[in-house]
Parts: sequence; structure tokens; C-alpha cells
Amino acid sequence: MATAIVQENATVAGHALDIVGLTHRFGAFTAVDDVTLSIRPGEIVALLGPSGCGKTTLLRAVAGFIRQRAGRVLIDGVSVDELPPERRNIGIVFQNYALFPHMTVTQNIAYGLEARRRPRAEIRERVARFLSIVQLTALAGHFPRQLSGGQQQRVALARALAVEPSILLLDEPFGALDKNLRLDMQIEVKRLQRQFGLTAIMVTHDQEEAMSIADRIAVMNHGRVEQLGTPVEIYDQPRSLFVNGFIGSTNLLAARVAARGDDGTRVELEAGGAVTVRSDLDCANGEAVLLSIRPEQLALHDTEAADRWPVEVGLSLPIGGTTVHDARTRDGTTLKITEARSGRVAPGASVWCGPVAHARPVLFRRPPSDGQGVTA
Repeated sequence: MATAIVQENATVAGHALDIVGLTHRFGAFTAVDDVTLSIRPGEIVALLGPSGCGKTTLLRAVAGFIRQRAGRVLIDGVSVDELPPERRNIGIVFQNYALFPHMTVTQNIAYGLEARRRPRAEIRERVARFLSIVQLTALAGHFPRQLSGGQQQRVALARALAVEPSILLLDEPFGALDKNLRLDMQIEVKRLQRQFGLTAIMVTHDQEEAMSIADRIAVMNHGRVEQLGTPVEIYDQPRSLFVNGFIGSTNLLAARVAARGDDGTRVELEAGGAVTVRSDLDCANGEAVLLSIRPEQLALHDTEAADRWPVEVGLSLPIGGTTVHDARTRDGTTLKITEARSGRVAPGASVWCGPVAHARPVLFRRPPSDGQGVTA
């Protein structure tokens, strides 16, 4: 699991954003369905979900680019629903940067300030300040076509921040960047957000990006928020099969409840073996369930034990300092197992698999149509 990439604290100077019962439809299609979110001052919340789940529509409603069919948007408790986008004091950074190609870096950063009719001396001072903050002073006279993707993204950030927005909206801000540059810009955005105590919403479909940058994540599906929580809560305690499968990689094993006690719920796997799980799921003995366990929470062993089950190892892929094993249980379920890199397990080996000591497996009630064993 990714960890927060910037840890330092900042003096919170942001503004509260409340989205209350927001609904928007395009014809008969409901893009956003009764969404309520409260975003605290100085907090960054990521809207995460698959394409078409409503996250960009929700962002556009907050910005004022579309007028929602129902619900309210409030900044510091005051409704902005009747205000046009330019009067909401919201800064926006788009995936494609949206820089004016005929303007220099300086002119692009100054644009929002000039539109607000700020004094020329103030505009010069702010542009110089934000050029320094995003480390582009030497490129002040360049045009966008003369800049790299990362430099253009920093110009877009400086332009958004220069107007001192109440709220910062980031719409897939790193989607056009390569992997290494994405990480650099993620760190830069987090640093600036902390430095200015900004309240921000970021739309992304990249789960690692959301888990690295956001204080909390709202996982969206079919226009609704399925779960809102910290990255650790979302990863370790998913509340639905959708959230469980969308965040990170996981293994799903068909099982039945064998017993419930003070030490947890004991389930018998259809792949063989049994596991005890700490779970709040209200389930009866004999009920069909799914056991979800992350690849890094499993280990391979040469010997049998009560909480292990037999598997046959297929491929083993070295990735950096780890090895990802592709294994199959006796009922045909495919498992992914991530361990520290070693060459001790040969392809085709028959071994035993079980949870590591710190594993946090999760139980879900098995949907009636679910097959036996699904890898999410």
C-alpha cells in the first residue's frame, strides 16, 4: 500500500466545503446520486472510481460549470449555488493544463488576477512570488510549447494558486505525465497544499495516486459514494466488495462459516484449510462467505498447519525487491502472493499457503451469483 508522500504539518488556513444531497442527471441518466460530503479546512479529499462513476460531474458542479438538479454546495457554510464559476473563488487545475498557448508563463499566471482587476503592482508581486514557489523564475518569458509537461503543470498550479482560492479542484492533474514525473508532481502538489493550508478535491482513477496524496478518499460507484475514509481505512476495512476489489489487489476465497467465538469467526475454505477472522459481519454458521486477503498478507510454506491450504505455484515474477507468485488452489482459485524476493519456490511446486501474522483478512457475504473463487 502506498503511504503519504509528505508528512509535515502545516498551519491550516483553508476553508470548509460541504456538498449536501447533490444530484445531477443527463437526461434519464443519473450521473451523481444524492452525494453528501463534508471536507474540512486544509484537507485534500480524492474522488476515486472507475470511468463514468460521477466523480468529474461532481467536481464540475462544485466549480459551477454545471448546475445540479438538486442539492447544495457551501463554502464556509455559505451557499455558492447562485454564483457563476468566476465568483466562487475556486482554483482549478486540469489534466491538459489548459494554458493559453499565445501567452508567456508570466501572462498565464497573471491571467486570473487581471480578470479580477487586481492592481498592477499586486499582480507583479504575486506572479514573481509564485514563479519562485514553483521554481520557474528562469522560464518566466517562455511560452507553453517551450516547456515540458511537468513545467506546464507547475504553471497551471501557480495560476490556480495565485488568485488565493478558497477551494482547489484538481481534475486528473497528472494523467498526461509519465510515471517518474507523476511522482514528482504528486509531491509538489502535496507540498503546496500543505504550505498554503488549502482545501482541495482531486479527481483520479489512479488508486496509488489517491492513497499517496489524499487525507481521505471517497470511493464512487454509479454516482454514489460507497465509502469515505482515510487511505488506511479504505485499504484495510473496505465496506463493500466493490471497494475491496477497486482499492489495491486482493484475493477472494469461497468459504463457509464454521464457528463464531470471542477470538473471531472461523471459516472453512473450499480450497481446503480454515482461517479465523476478526469480522463484524453478522453471519450464521454454515453461511456462504468470501474471504478477502491481500497478496502481501499471504506466505508460502513447506509444511502443513491448521491455517494453511495446499496450492500449486505457477509463475513467480521478481518485481524490485519482491516476488509475486501466481498460485492455484485445489478448487481452481487463482491466488497472488507477494513475498520478499527469493528463489526458494520453483514453478510447479506443491506447497502450503496461509496468512502472515499481521494479516487483516475481511469477510463478505457471498453474492448468490458469485462463482467459487474470484481474484479481484
